[in-house]
Amino acid sequence: MLQSRLFPETKKEAPRDAVSINHKLLVRAGFIDQLMAGSWTLLPMGQRVVSKVNNIIREELNKIGCQEILMPLLHPKNIWNETGRWDSAREVMYQFEDSRGREYALSFTHEEIFLDLTRKFVRSYQDLPIALYHFSTKFRNEPRARSGILRGREFLMKDLYSIHRDENDFWSFYELVKGAYSEIFRRIGFNFRIIEAGGGVFTQNKTHEFQVISDGGEDLIYYCNSCDWGQNQEIFDGKVGDVCPKCGKGEIVSSKSIEVGNIFPFGTYYSELMRIYFTDSDGSKKPPFFGSYGIGTTRIIGAWAEVSHDDKGIIWSRAIAPFDVHLLELGHGGSTRKKAQDVYKKLTKLGVDVLWDDRDLSAGEKFADSDLIGIPIRLVVSDGKNDLEYKERESEVTHRLTFEGLINMFDGK
Repeated sequence: MLQSRLFPETKKEAPRDAVSINHKLLVRAGFIDQLMAGSWTLLPMGQRVVSKVNNIIREELNKIGCQEILMPLLHPKNIWNETGRWDSAREVMYQFEDSRGREYALSFTHEEIFLDLTRKFVRSYQDLPIALYHFSTKFRNEPRARSGILRGREFLMKDLYSIHRDENDFWSFYELVKGAYSEIFRRIGFNFRIIEAGGGVFTQNKTHEFQVISDGGEDLIYYCNSCDWGQNQEIFDGKVGDVCPKCGKGEIVSSKSIEVGNIFPFGTYYSELMRIYFTDSDGSKKPPFFGSYGIGTTRIIGAWAEVSHDDKGIIWSRAIAPFDVHLLELGHGGSTRKKAQDVYKKLTKLGVDVLWDDRDLSAGEKFADSDLIGIPIRLVVSDGKNDLEYKERESEVTHRLTFEGLINMFDGK
């Protein structure tokens, strides 16, 4: 990709109303743009990051037998009336009438829609389990749309839903998802904790959240400094310094954090409300056990910017960076352009995704933009030098490489 063609250009100043780090950096670097409070456009580089996040999620969910679908965003009132959430979740949902007086809601979640879908096809225990996921937009009437892209009224999520023959099969799958989520967030590069929490408008059961440790987070979590125990502030009954109730050895510590994923056990509650039953092997009619599992994909962009940056800009991990390499062409000689072009073509042929800064700007402006955008590897081609300058974004150390040495570094990767 030629940077001269990349939309849009970076900005020298953050928006006046920007308070959170992710708001300032992601807007300045050209990843997102705000339409109104809580509503964001993913610009080309932001879309690239989300696509990489989605691919990681897709790979890990497919490994545990999940299948991808896409469900509607416009929902009729009668579906939500079956569980009573048309009224109980009214403050969260965007509800409206059409020109014929029919009532609808925009999707704030998809539990009812998934259950309506599966009850059309499930007849016997042999049809179970079913685990389906999709990537879609969510609409929530958030009273305090703030913190950049972390808290919005319209955002992207990955939803996974599953139904099971019995409780044992459900909990086995629940643990599989917990493991898949852990692998997803490890691959992305997060320092995270799995935290027990309440279910809010979703369920009265205890749930689990995947929380990224961050000073810029809105949640407060308590966890053991020795084992994997942890709880959200809303259910925590203790104090910092207490002995861990699980291992009996560690000490309870606290931290601000950003929730990037959650998993909900519903039991048979919603299945019974929506009258979903299957015939078991003994001929009896039973409701399936149901679970819901979410990851905020656009929230991940904001969370990453909050936890991985310096005073110059964002520092992307290689797993989700918009490009693999940022190639900076310094100088305007024909030999420099040819050398940059050779590097670009060869790396691209090797499958390396390169952003080539071919713009007619000063070296200082190009270095500043490179640091702001935060691509993991920077390569510099300059006048009068036959070798290349190689630098990793998270390091202050630069290295000199020959063209052949550079190609060898990426060949086979």
